[in-house]
Amino acid sequence: MNFLRTLVGKLWITIICLVAFVLLSVGLFFLPYIDTNFTNPGAVKKLFLIVSMIGFSLTTFFALFLITKITQPMQQLIQATDSVRKGKYDTRLSLRTSDEIGVLSNTFNHMAEELEKTIRSLNHEKEHLASVLRSMNDAVITLDGNGYVILTNPPGERILQMWSDLPEAEAEVTETVHGSMQKIPTPLLEMFRRLQDEQGDQSVNVHVKKGVWSVHMAPLASDGGIRGAVAVLRDVTEEVQLEKMRRDFVANVSHEIRTPLSMMQGYSEALLDGMAASPEESAELVQVIHDESLRMGRLVRDLLDLARMEAGHTDMTMREMDFRELAERVYRKFLVRAKETDIILQLELGEGPLDLQEANEDRLEQVLTNLLDNAFRHTPEGGTIAIGAETENGPKGALLHVSVKDSGVGIPADDLRFVFDRFYKADKARVRGESGGTGLGLSIVKNIVDSHNGSIYAESEVGKGTVFHMLLPVEKQQ
Repeated sequence: MNFLRTLVGKLWITIICLVAFVLLSVGLFFLPYIDTNFTNPGAVKKLFLIVSMIGFSLTTFFALFLITKITQPMQQLIQATDSVRKGKYDTRLSLRTSDEIGVLSNTFNHMAEELEKTIRSLNHEKEHLASVLRSMNDAVITLDGNGYVILTNPPGERILQMWSDLPEAEAEVTETVHGSMQKIPTPLLEMFRRLQDEQGDQSVNVHVKKGVWSVHMAPLASDGGIRGAVAVLRDVTEEVQLEKMRRDFVANVSHEIRTPLSMMQGYSEALLDGMAASPEESAELVQVIHDESLRMGRLVRDLLDLARMEAGHTDMTMREMDFRELAERVYRKFLVRAKETDIILQLELGEGPLDLQEANEDRLEQVLTNLLDNAFRHTPEGGTIAIGAETENGPKGALLHVSVKDSGVGIPADDLRFVFDRFYKADKARVRGESGGTGLGLSIVKNIVDSHNGSIYAESEVGKGTVFHMLLPVEKQQ
């Protein structure tokens, strides 16, 4: 039944029908004259029968010949084409004939070879592109024309997970056409719409969850239209913060230096103009100029120290020291100031040795001095300041836990993470310079603690006081 549906089968049936029609037509036409005109009509009928059998035999032989030359090669070609369709691009035909079937076979082999080369090149390009995307530190997110994510690299996937809990800008139906594909993140939605309207590259800084990302989005063109977009995202939070710190630093330094310079200039002009009516007034003006010059000298010295520390050019001789002796010495030094300001100063040292195998005693004294100076300046009369130190176990060995606690005005929770920044002022009501500070003390403290492989942090509650905790490794660090 299958043979009769093939081209050769249909051709064979057609030839048989044609031969049968001719023979029957001839036979029916001559049959009335056979009995009258021929002496042996049986021999004539026998002749017609033999001729019919020979005709049918020849057509059958011709059909078998066509099957061998046409049908079988065509079946092989169909099977080879189906194999290529299924992805077996190494399929080849072994037909070696000089007719059209052979030409078709050679053409198919050439086509399959070129197709295999093309697919191999595409796979290599795809692998190369995937390797490039995986090796990029920047996040890459590819979108289709409807704003659904179709391709990301690992950093892009992390950003999508990070932004997954953001509120959606509009309702989305993901069950119809796009299945479970992820919608474009909300921070990039407006940028994607603007790209579709303007059909050009878009660049903008996106602020999400206290972070800043620089986003460059380029369209994917196809047939004169836009079929999607590629967004490259880079985390520039640190760069933005550093730039803000640089601007604030320049502004703060200018302000801090301008104030004593203005006062020195004003009082010196008053002396030159003879505005002092008595030697006492002259001495008072000179004393103000001297105090302001000392304050500006402290500011310049602190700036230089901080710059050297941050650049790693500060030489500190590390040796074994007894922190108990240092704490007692600093305590005695500030007892006089505590009595003058009517503040209770306490020393709470733990039992046992408080030794550090590798530390710089002068720098740690500077740390305690700065912390206590801040505590005294922000603690009212009748308040309490306590110096504490004890040894405790940490995840990487023994630690010396040093604390400076005061009962002062406290620091707001939003300001705690900025207290170690240069020139940061937690008390917004305090005018710079009125309390004698340069605004760099805590920054210097943090750099000294970091150079000792330690850590420092603050805990505070407004109206109840502040505690600065310093953790220093007891054993020598490799």
